[in-house]
Amino acid sequence: MKITKGQIALLSGSLATASFLLKELLGYQAITVILMLATTVVAGTPIFKKAAGALRYRVVGIDALVTIAVIGAVMIGEYWEAAAVTFLFMLGDYLESRTIDKTRSSIKSLLDLAPDKTRVIRNGNEVELMPEEVIPGDIVLVKPGEKISIDGTITEGSAYINQAAITGESIPVNRSIDENVFSGTVIESGYLMIRAERVGDDTTFVRILQMVEEAQDKKAKTQKFLEKFSRYYTPAIILLTIITFLLTRDIHLSLTLLVIACPGALVISTPVSIVAGIGNGAKHGVLVKGGEIMEKLGTVKAVAFDKTGTLTVGKPSVTHMKAYGTSEDELLRIAAIGEAYSEHPLGRAILSKATEKFGLVTEIPEKVEIITGQGIKFTRNDEEYYIGNRRLFEDHRISLAILEDDLESEEEKGQTVVIVGCNKRVIGIIAIADMVREDARNLVSNLKSLGVKKVIMLTGDNQKAAKAIAKEVGLDEYYSELLPEDKVTVLNQLQEKYGKVAMIGDGVNDAPALAQADLGIAIGGAGADVAMETADVVLMSQEIEKLSYAMGLSRATVRNMKQNITFAIMVAALLLAGIFIKTVNLSFGMLVHEASVLLVIINATRLLRFGKSKIKKTMAI
Repeated sequence: MKITKGQIALLSGSLATASFLLKELLGYQAITVILMLATTVVAGTPIFKKAAGALRYRVVGIDALVTIAVIGAVMIGEYWEAAAVTFLFMLGDYLESRTIDKTRSSIKSLLDLAPDKTRVIRNGNEVELMPEEVIPGDIVLVKPGEKISIDGTITEGSAYINQAAITGESIPVNRSIDENVFSGTVIESGYLMIRAERVGDDTTFVRILQMVEEAQDKKAKTQKFLEKFSRYYTPAIILLTIITFLLTRDIHLSLTLLVIACPGALVISTPVSIVAGIGNGAKHGVLVKGGEIMEKLGTVKAVAFDKTGTLTVGKPSVTHMKAYGTSEDELLRIAAIGEAYSEHPLGRAILSKATEKFGLVTEIPEKVEIITGQGIKFTRNDEEYYIGNRRLFEDHRISLAILEDDLESEEEKGQTVVIVGCNKRVIGIIAIADMVREDARNLVSNLKSLGVKKVIMLTGDNQKAAKAIAKEVGLDEYYSELLPEDKVTVLNQLQEKYGKVAMIGDGVNDAPALAQADLGIAIGGAGADVAMETADVVLMSQEIEKLSYAMGLSRATVRNMKQNITFAIMVAALLLAGIFIKTVNLSFGMLVHEASVLLVIINATRLLRFGKSKIKKTMAI
C-alpha cells in the first residue's frame, strides 16, 4: 500500500509533537531520542530518496542540502534539530503540492467538462456510446443538460448552448440548423441532431486541452534564467558551507547555512505564476501558448489590427437607405425582388434586410440580366428596373443629379452604395457596409489605458473605407489597399518605429503578418485550425475585447512573478543575515524557509481570481 504525503506528514507530525513534549518534560532520555530519530526516519525517507535520485543525474538540489544537514545534525547529537527540520520540510512539501494543485484548477475544471457518453442514431435506433466510439458522419443526439462530444454541423433542432469551456462566453448562445457546434459545450435548453465531423482527439475541446497543458510547461525567460542560476547556486552554497566551517569550526552555523540558503522560493516563484496565469486565460477563452508569450504579451508597444473579420464582423449588411419619390419599404422590396437569385455579398445583404423586415419575399423578377461589373437589370409589372453602381446608370443615361450629395456623403463614410432605379429615374440608394464590432471602440480605449502607445489598422480595403473605420473606432493610424506582403513591410516599419508590435488577424489570410509580428494573435480560434496552430495567442470567441483581458492578465502575471522573486530574495537575505549574527537556528530557519515557499504559491493563486469582478459586473448587467 502506497503511503500518501498527507499520511507521512500526519505521522511525522504526531511523532515530532510527542518527542517535543518529552524533551520539555523529561529532557534527552532514551525514549525522547528514539522518538526524534523515528520522526527523522519517517519524514526524512522521502527526502533522502529524492536526493539520491537527483544525484544519479548529477543534480544537487534542495533535497541533497537538507539530507546533508540532517545527517550532520544526527552525527553531532542534535536529534531535535534533525527531527524538526525533516518534519517541517515534509510538511512544507505536502502543503506546496496541495496549493500548487489549486493553480492548476483551471485545467481540472476543463477536464471535468470532457463528455463521458454520447447518443448516436444508428440504423434508426438511439444507441449510447463512449465519445471515442463515434465516427465521422454519425448523427449525434444531444438533449438538455448534456455535453456535446463531437465537433459538427446541426442537422435538426435548435438549442441554447453554454460555450464557456471553449470560447469563455458567459452567456449561452442560440444555435440551429447548418450552424457549427463544438465538443465540451453544454446544451442548456432545446435539443440538437448533429452530424459528427471531428471526433475523439481531433475535436476542438481535446486540442485546446492539449495546447493548454503544453503551454503551462513552456518556460518563461525569467524561469529559464532562475533554473540556470540554481544549477550553479546550489553547489556554490555547499562550497560556502565548507569554507564557513573551515574558518569558524562552527558546525551549527555551517549546517544552518546549508539549509537556509536553499533557493526554494526563488525557483518556484516564476513557474507557479505562469501556470496560474495560463490556466486563468484558458478558462476565459484566451489561449496563451507558454510562459515566454505570457511575459511578452504585456510588453507590446503597438497593436496592429486586420480590418475585415477582426475590427469588423466580416459580413456586409444594410446600414442606411434613402428613397426618392417612394417609401423606403417599397425601395427595399423592389431591390429584394431584383436580387432574388443573387449570390453577390451585397445582394445577400439586401435580401437579409428584406427578410428581417418583411419575412421571406416570394415575388420573383422577370427578364433578369446580369451586367458584369455594374449590377443587374430586370422587369417587374412590365417596368424595367436597375440595381447597381454609378456606371450602370450612366450607361443607361439615367441622371444621378438628385443623389450626388448623398452618394458622396455615404462614400465618405466608407459605405458601398447600391443605386436602385427604373428606366425613367432613380428611386433610391441602399448603403451597405461591413459592420464594426460593437466592442471594437471599447477595446481601443482599454488598450490605451493599458499603456499601448499606438493602435493601428492594416487593410486591403480602399482608403475611404479604411479612413471611416479608423475614425469610428478611434485608431491612431491606418494603412489601406495593402496586399498580404505589404502588411509584412508595414509591420517591419512599425517595429522599427515603436518596438514590440502585436498583430491581430483571423490567422488565415493574415498568416505572413502574424508570423512577422513580435506576437501573433488570432480571434475566433474555435474550429479554425490555422488560427489555433499559427498564432501565439488565440482568442477562442469573436469577442475581440478579450484582447485587453489577455494583456491585463499578462501584466498581472508578470507583476505577480516580480513580487514573488523580490519576496524570495528578501527572505533569503534576511535569513542569511540572521545566521551570521546567530539569531536564526536550523529548525527556525527551515520554518521560515518553508513559510516563504508557501506564501509565494499562495500569492500566485491570486491570479486565478483575475477578472472575476469584471465578469460579475457583466453578468449583473
